[in-house]
Amino acid sequence: MPAPRRRSAPLAALVAVLVSVALVALGAWIGARHPEALPAPVRTALAGPESNRVVREALDRIERSYYRKIPSDKLADDAIAGVVARLDDRFSQYFTPAEYRRFKDAQSSRFTGVGVAVTEDPLGLRVVHVYDGSPAQRVGIRRGDRFIAAGGRSLKGLSSDRATALVKGPQGTDVRLTVRRAGRDRTLTVRRAQVAVPVVESAMRDVCDRKIGVVSLSQFSSGAHGELYAALRRLVRRGARAIVFDLRGNGGGLVDEAQLVASAFLRDGAVVTTRGRSVPERTLEATGEPIVPAGTPLVVLTDEGTASASEIVAGALQDHGRAKLVGRRTFGKGVFQEVIELSNGGALDITAGQYFTPKGRNLGGRGTDRGAGLQPDVKVADGSGTRGDETLAVGLRTVAREAGCRSPAGGAR
Repeated sequence: MPAPRRRSAPLAALVAVLVSVALVALGAWIGARHPEALPAPVRTALAGPESNRVVREALDRIERSYYRKIPSDKLADDAIAGVVARLDDRFSQYFTPAEYRRFKDAQSSRFTGVGVAVTEDPLGLRVVHVYDGSPAQRVGIRRGDRFIAAGGRSLKGLSSDRATALVKGPQGTDVRLTVRRAGRDRTLTVRRAQVAVPVVESAMRDVCDRKIGVVSLSQFSSGAHGELYAALRRLVRRGARAIVFDLRGNGGGLVDEAQLVASAFLRDGAVVTTRGRSVPERTLEATGEPIVPAGTPLVVLTDEGTASASEIVAGALQDHGRAKLVGRRTFGKGVFQEVIELSNGGALDITAGQYFTPKGRNLGGRGTDRGAGLQPDVKVADGSGTRGDETLAVGLRTVAREAGCRSPAGGAR
């Protein structure tokens, strides 16, 4: 008789475990869907802190009781977006799964839109570059134009990402853009298309018999430094005596790319220091051999669209005395964001900390406010009212003088 009892004891224990697991699962389900139905001690153990329970309870009540049906995934999207909006941080945002896919597309060299690079403007968006062969170029949009409405919705007060999302859209669809130029508004219908964005563009210019390499970088996307290195090597091989590095309208991107881009011009030293509440402080240093020799004169072109990772690079080159900044004051962003992917396919893009130039400068204002940015060494009042590219012309003259040209006025071609 004792033997059967010993064999049945493990079976009874297994049954008890399975029943316990089932009860816990049932309790967790009830706690998630109807926390008010659980006793207080059990509710705390299974449903989490009171604040979390209230949020789940409110969403569940809205889904069950609101006069019209709202899909649960839309409720979740709106709830997260509302929390992020209440942070009162212009740089933090929530991407729905569809928005996150578009965001990742924008980080590559191809996207679907009208074919312009823009920067934030009090009225909406200001065009800083129109890509060759783009829909925008075909309808006559020019650098300096301002988009003040898209699809009948005002862009005033929206972040650049939100405003840009209204301009972009599926390939082959139309968008009505209200464009302001020299105080006059006009509405254009533009058909969106897939646009190939050159991350790096380069050219050789001659200024009083000096070869000047001009290279522009549109964004700090993954791998951008490799394209920049290749362009700089070509210019150096062709005999460039000086370099003009154009960062106008470049709204930034990856901090690690900023480190590598700055390393194309710096032999050693700090590029940027980042600090945050939940991320360890770290200082990124210049790495490897510079692509452009140390003695080569260098000018960086900036404007109010030069932001974030662009300000990191421009600030590092200015602090180390490696380059002169020519143009206008930069955007003034002193914080960086971290993209956190969520289980629904969306993502949080939230401010994670501040960054500091090698001399300890933070370019932002209080909190996440826009700050003073970087002041150019040579200021240029280049805007929609000027003729031609005055900033580039001044940059070429400035760097040509450093390359030994005594009379660089004119002669650029």
